[in-house]
Amino acid sequence: MGQLEHEIVCEAVDAVIVGGGPAGLAAAVRLYEKGITNILILEREKHLGGILRQCIHDGFGLTRFGLTLSGPEYAQKFIDRVHELKIPYLTDATVLEVTKEHVVTAATPQGLKQWKAKAVILTMGCRERTRGALGIPGERPAGVFTAGVAQAYINLYNRMPAKEVVILGSGDIGMIMARRLTLEGAHVKAVFEIQPYPSGLPRNIEQCLNDYGIPLYLSHTVTAIHGDKRLTGVTVSQVDEHMKPIPGTEKEYDCDTLILSVGLIPENELSLDAGVTLDGRTKGAEVDEYFQTDRPGIFAAGNVLHVHDLVDFVSMEAERLADAAAEYVDKGCLPECPVVIRTDCFINHTVPQRISGKEDCRLSLRVNRPFKDCRIVVRQDGTEVAFKKMKKAIPAEMIQIPLKAEKLSGCKELEVSVEW
Repeated sequence: MGQLEHEIVCEAVDAVIVGGGPAGLAAAVRLYEKGITNILILEREKHLGGILRQCIHDGFGLTRFGLTLSGPEYAQKFIDRVHELKIPYLTDATVLEVTKEHVVTAATPQGLKQWKAKAVILTMGCRERTRGALGIPGERPAGVFTAGVAQAYINLYNRMPAKEVVILGSGDIGMIMARRLTLEGAHVKAVFEIQPYPSGLPRNIEQCLNDYGIPLYLSHTVTAIHGDKRLTGVTVSQVDEHMKPIPGTEKEYDCDTLILSVGLIPENELSLDAGVTLDGRTKGAEVDEYFQTDRPGIFAAGNVLHVHDLVDFVSMEAERLADAAAEYVDKGCLPECPVVIRTDCFINHTVPQRISGKEDCRLSLRVNRPFKDCRIVVRQDGTEVAFKKMKKAIPAEMIQIPLKAEKLSGCKELEVSVEW
């Protein structure tokens, strides 16, 4: 291996973008428009576009383009721009390592390749939580899929994976797949959610469940899986306020398919290799207002940073990252961000976790349970510097609050809290 390493030519570039999904494409286009043209996109799939290639439903692009687009149409707008600008990219390129010194190693169809970049932009997206992470008792029959895998079977490979379906988790992809499977002739018996509130967007509850008469049961979970070679049924139980199954509430459902829509996890193995510190709440990197991690010159945006509910926000976040990354490539550094963001027990997380306090910026955050008629308040030493009044705040929807530089002068720490 030592001899092989010497044979790899390390090419110098201004920026390497790891991931050719919506975040990576948006960042690349903005970087090129800012004059940083010696860049490269690395994508491990055969095509650019990321997860959007299999999201054939509409609802994308309303915020970013003012149009209602399907996932592939949304991705194609950025792909067309990449082609128009002749931005270099490699598909079928799996990044194996990102070092602290910005050396990126990838396995490509032409063999192992390396690049030394001034800036590395992490846009790897996220993966789905699987049955193994849930620890559901039972055998291991065929017919247990994550929602994204079922979506790929139908939309990308034209394969029907199910006839009688139970869905665990009310995540957006799970609800969208409830509708998709129904339209393709399957019978979706119910969607079960362990939390006392839905985890997906209200519009998906209406359009994907209520419009098709698919029941949603809150505070329920699957407690056993039955079947040998193929799934034959599941046991569902109610849960108490501590998410523990309540004895005596078990109910059997016959089905040949169980679809899991139980959350997304940012894909951060490469980030850890590069020595990037992760936030225990978002499972993504800790970043400042420039989307720079605690490793100078390594940036992160999109679902690898924190899970978004709308792809429009992913692209817009990546474009803000690219503005900062372009400045970093030109100057070799960015302003320090000493102001730490703290939260109360009702805020799940904020992004960024640190700001400079000298420029206007935007806080993205989520509450950890539903609220009605509330205010999200940002304070400095007890003084209110920003707030957002909301009729309802739910964990499924990301909340954004702009912060004005003139109100942050001299500040060392900010506290974000919920009032209701």
